[in-house]
Amino acid sequence: MPELPAVRRPSGELEAQVLAALWAADRPLTPQDVQLALGGELARTTVATILARLHDKGTVERSRAGRAYAYTPTVRDPAGLAARRMRTELDREQDRSTVLARFVSDLSDDDERLLRELLGDGTAGGAVGGVDGGRG
Repeated sequence: MPELPAVRRPSGELEAQVLAALWAADRPLTPQDVQLALGGELARTTVATILARLHDKGTVERSRAGRAYAYTPTVRDPAGLAARRMRTELDREQDRSTVLARFVSDLSDDDERLLRELLGDGTAGGAVGGVDGGRG
C-alpha cells in the first residue's frame, strides 16, 4: 500500500499554537513547558526553533531560566499580533503615505467608518488609544 504524503500545516499554524500556549500561561514558559502545554506532540527542538523565530520577530521576549530561556509574549492576543504584523509591513516601506492611502482605499465602507471612529473623525468621537490603551 503506498504511503500517503504528510499533510503540511498552514503557514503560521505552529507559531499560533505556541503563542496560544504562552497567552494561556500565567508565567514565562521554557520550550519544554510549551511542548507540554501543546500535548507533547511536537519535538522540543521544533518548539525551541519556533520560539527563537518569534523572538527574532519581536513577538516574544526571553530571559534566562537556568540553562534554557523562558519566553513571554510581547503582544496580548491575536488582535495585537495582527496589529504588530500590519505595523511591520508599514515599517518596511519608505513611502508610508502611499501605503496608508492604498490600505484605506481598499477598506470596506464599514471598516472605513470604524477607522474614522477610532481616529476621532466619526460620530463615536473615540481615539485610537482608547480602544486598546495604545498597546498591541
